[in-house]
Amino acid sequence: MNSTTAVYRDSLSTAIIKNLITVGLSASIIYINSSLVHTFKKHEVFNTNPRYILYIHLVIIDILLLIIFTLLQVLSYIIFTLPVPFCIILLLISIICSLNTPLTLAVMAVECHVAICFPLQHSQICTVKNVTVVITVIWMLSSLTILPDLFSILATESRDFFHSRVFCLRETVFRLPELEKKRTISNIVFLVIVWLTLIYTYFRILFAAQAAAANARKARNTVLLHGFQLLLCMLTYVYDLLLNGLTKLFPKGVLTIRYTISVFVHVLPRLVSPLVYGIRDKAFRRYLRKYLLRSLERKASELL
Repeated sequence: MNSTTAVYRDSLSTAIIKNLITVGLSASIIYINSSLVHTFKKHEVFNTNPRYILYIHLVIIDILLLIIFTLLQVLSYIIFTLPVPFCIILLLISIICSLNTPLTLAVMAVECHVAICFPLQHSQICTVKNVTVVITVIWMLSSLTILPDLFSILATESRDFFHSRVFCLRETVFRLPELEKKRTISNIVFLVIVWLTLIYTYFRILFAAQAAAANARKARNTVLLHGFQLLLCMLTYVYDLLLNGLTKLFPKGVLTIRYTISVFVHVLPRLVSPLVYGIRDKAFRRYLRKYLLRSLERKASELL
């Protein structure tokens, strides 16, 4: 077992500060994203539009990831270890959702490319049915990536292991060296596919945006935001590499390194999602503002 799976504990004051930061950030983002989901569900102009369906799919994934990440961190400080079956369930959902995020962003890049470069064919290609099929395929691909790991530990680990408690990390549950090699290979494959999609579609969008002066600024800004968000989400693939490398350089700072990298990988990228459509998109911003104002008025009336 490498140094990254060694278990250490923070002091009480450090633990409180870390949990307050995580819970505060996550709760704020979850509230904003939940408002976006509510706005999407209440208005047909959004829930029948393939672009917004993809976006809300991304937002829901963000909510799930934030809930699991916050739950795991808080529980790790309160009770320290978790039953192996419960940990496996949380890890499976987290890993699948983490893989779903960059794949969904890649599909959104393709949708933007079709909308700008092939506007006449966009309505035939990007339909609600096709988007639903694509989202299903995304979940299947992500699940097929991690399910072999589950089957491997079911076949190799003893029954006592599944009745034990562990500090809930991927490395403490999926312990076989072969699984680490397989994870590295699958991450590289996902990395290459998503980056090739990103490079091709966004450069095509940029060239098309330069040709259409009226939409150039908005298209370039969208490209930059999507690209930045995808770049942050790609940290999922290099999480283990960063953790191993930094802990070897600074072995005494393993707790701070693990916490900082986790926040950068699992929390901060979720800040970008509300910006892309929830704030920048005029239609979504208008309906979202109405919803938030009504919520504030309702709470104010309750207080009075």
